[in-house]
Amino acid sequence: MHNVGLLHRDTFSTIRIQQDPSNHSHWCFMHAQQAYSDPAYRPCFSPKLLRELRLFAQQTIDSVSDEADESFQHLAQIVIASDAHVFNLGGDLGLFAELIRKRDRMALARYARECVDSIHLLHTRLHPNAHTIGLIEGDALGGGFELALACQTIVAESGVQMGFPEVLFGLFPGMGAYSLLSRRVGPKLAEQMMLNGVMYSSDELHRMGIVDVLVPKGEGVRAVYEVIRQNRRIASARLALHRVRETVSPITHDELVRVAEIWVDAAMQLGEKQLRTMERLVRAQSRRQENETSSISAI
Repeated sequence: MHNVGLLHRDTFSTIRIQQDPSNHSHWCFMHAQQAYSDPAYRPCFSPKLLRELRLFAQQTIDSVSDEADESFQHLAQIVIASDAHVFNLGGDLGLFAELIRKRDRMALARYARECVDSIHLLHTRLHPNAHTIGLIEGDALGGGFELALACQTIVAESGVQMGFPEVLFGLFPGMGAYSLLSRRVGPKLAEQMMLNGVMYSSDELHRMGIVDVLVPKGEGVRAVYEVIRQNRRIASARLALHRVRETVSPITHDELVRVAEIWVDAAMQLGEKQLRTMERLVRAQSRRQENETSSISAI
């Protein structure tokens, strides 16, 4: 149906990349390791996933730049999706607990900086001639929700859960949640959502204006292609509106970095009780992953 090509098959192990030349779309599917039924893999922002996302970003920037040189009004569309049963479970909690116990603030700050670098790149569309789309077919928690919020358009399937569980272990989502969410729903509601620990359904978030396109389960990919088609039809207006948004309500890299530094300071103050809560969540995520892998293997 679509002229989709797989790129760099052997380059990555945690992401899968596709490009559709017919509509200048670039697709990145996180957690490609899932396809190989690895029970040890957790669909969160591991350092390896962060590195590979940066490589995808650079390759895409180069590709879009080449395409844009050929057409002044060229509009590329970048889709972030997932091969796993979830979109993304957020930060690497096991790594957080380890670094906090070691009092390794420098390593934790480096991890946070890598996260906000990726968020800022995605929020700024990677390239002036690009539009980013988050395809949410499974739960997006913590940093996974932040990644979705960084996209210009959020397409979600009905029944998906999104929210910030960080308050359960005494933290707040510090990789862009406040900056991104407050632009969509205002500061007061953003703070409530960041601190109440509530998991919102995609249906609720659509009513709140956070999810842009809501479709039934299994219809997400089709809906993304429709968004791509509509954007191509109004490419000039879409690109101009991006510039308007960035003029009226910019989110700077410096803003994200300063908030991330506050997050690191707060994380370093966590006690053993909070760290054990983190580790219980990791175990629960791992059990869920093992169950999903077993189900896939049985098919």
